[in-house]
Amino acid sequence: MLVSLTDKIAEIEEEIANTKYNKATQHHVGKLKAKLAQLREEVVTSSSGPRGSGYGVRKAGDATVALVGLPSVGKSTLLNALTDADSETGSYAFTTLDVVPGVLKYRDANIQILDLPGLIEGAARGAGRGKEVLSVIRSADLIVHVIDALEPAPHVILKELTDSGVRLNSRPPNGSISKTGIGGIEVISTIEQELEDEAIKTIVREYGIVNAQVVFRERVTIDDIVDILSGTRVYTRSFNVISKVDMVNSADVKSIKKLCGSVKTIEVAAPSGLGVETLKKQIYSSLEFISIFMKPQGEKADLEEPMVVRKGTTITEICQRLHRDFVRKFRYSQIWGPSAKFPGQTVGLNHKVLDGDIVSIITHR
Repeated sequence: MLVSLTDKIAEIEEEIANTKYNKATQHHVGKLKAKLAQLREEVVTSSSGPRGSGYGVRKAGDATVALVGLPSVGKSTLLNALTDADSETGSYAFTTLDVVPGVLKYRDANIQILDLPGLIEGAARGAGRGKEVLSVIRSADLIVHVIDALEPAPHVILKELTDSGVRLNSRPPNGSISKTGIGGIEVISTIEQELEDEAIKTIVREYGIVNAQVVFRERVTIDDIVDILSGTRVYTRSFNVISKVDMVNSADVKSIKKLCGSVKTIEVAAPSGLGVETLKKQIYSSLEFISIFMKPQGEKADLEEPMVVRKGTTITEICQRLHRDFVRKFRYSQIWGPSAKFPGQTVGLNHKVLDGDIVSIITHR
């Protein structure tokens, strides 16, 4: 089953690569890309392989960071430099066979760092435990792409992540596709599209949808439409780390940075500690942490021990962290600080907190 799926995927990829894209081929390429996306989804849901004991890593701490890269790029050495985890290191491929977690304590945050087995070409099709590793990557709050200065090949990892539905440093396309009962497929756009309406309808039909309202609020590509239809895309922040920079010269590092494009890239030589502090700082800032202070009902606020949360956190998420019953027993919350319109404002579960807020949760007894 998996072999035939892989063959089909390879066939369609080849056909897309050999088809010159223009207005005349839009329909055909759109149909192929929609088929390809669905086959890739099938691989993710149908492939199975040996599961190591570390794949069921439970998310812990204030955020989870995945160290992602080819085998033997220096992820384990990096984990050991960042945390107190003891990840086996060696100068040969596939040293890490399971996911090894460690905790980086930085400022007020406890950040879970995961050293993952190396991804190989074809991982998105299930090769080399690809399915298991990619499922862990998809649940991470931040992806640190580790690139070996001695054998830089960032394009391999980027392709596998893209093929598995992970979108780095981007946001979902500004559009929606809503099924309707009758009327066929209607395309509404607030901006002129380069794609023809018929090409858009062809892509939508490929997903088995015959009646729908398709709305776009920005210019979209075939890939954007497929991403909206798939509904399983993950949008994650990411930056690059070039490891083993002490083993190459500055001209080599410059060339690798060129391969990485405009993405933030940090140079590290973990054994000597070069760049490790810069890396910790970048991890912390990329996760967009804020500090809030809890005020127990009828007591003073605890201004000594802040609760560290991510930007955009709601009262619901704070309740879930405090106690599993708090959402069920929730009456209201009071806020003092930047997110409050006035001191002691009463808010509900959907209220988003801001850095420096004082929060009091009132529950039913």
